[in-house]
Amino acid sequence: MRTSNGNGMYKNYIKRPLDFVLSLAAIIALCWLFLIVAILIKTKLGSPVLFKQKRPGMNEKVFMMYKFRTMTDKRGEDGELLPDDIRLTKFGKFLRSTSLDELPELFNILKGDMSLVGPRPLLVQYLPLYNQHQKRRHEVRPGLSGLAQISGRNAISWESKFDLDVEYVDSVSLVKDIKIIFLTIKKVFIREGINSETAATMEFFEGSKVEDRREGN
Repeated sequence: MRTSNGNGMYKNYIKRPLDFVLSLAAIIALCWLFLIVAILIKTKLGSPVLFKQKRPGMNEKVFMMYKFRTMTDKRGEDGELLPDDIRLTKFGKFLRSTSLDELPELFNILKGDMSLVGPRPLLVQYLPLYNQHQKRRHEVRPGLSGLAQISGRNAISWESKFDLDVEYVDSVSLVKDIKIIFLTIKKVFIREGINSETAATMEFFEGSKVEDRREGN
């Protein structure tokens, strides 16, 4: 699907400068909240305060994503980390349900790794599992929130998420981004779609269960 000239102008020339200005303003305005959350994490979960993990961005370029830590480092007798649902404390669940754990991603947006709106950056090990249709989610910068997040977040299937991601890629516009931002704020307040039905957060993606949706297939 081709975007209009106006939408193309926004996508190519306006979206990134707007991300920079808004993320910088948000970091300055919320510096007090960063400090409070960091102190609480240090007190309740210990160090490190930040969770860092490599994620694929636009054109599958890998970057280091930052989030506030939400899990303990509890390990079993074999020395392996315990399952997520055990390590995710009540406080950690609160951080996730309010999306406070996502705040450090504002620095990723400031750096240009991410955008305020776009497909969520997933795990690097998923890259070889995508079909050609799903790979298109990497044609734009990943976002702090996206069309899939306002449409069910972790409560919808992987295939539905990827379809929504590609739908966003094909229809990037200022109006759509504003709508997604406002609906994201609403979702945060009602805390909807935080977990899947089968996992503490979202089950691992193990490859598509549907056929490649490229034209001609």
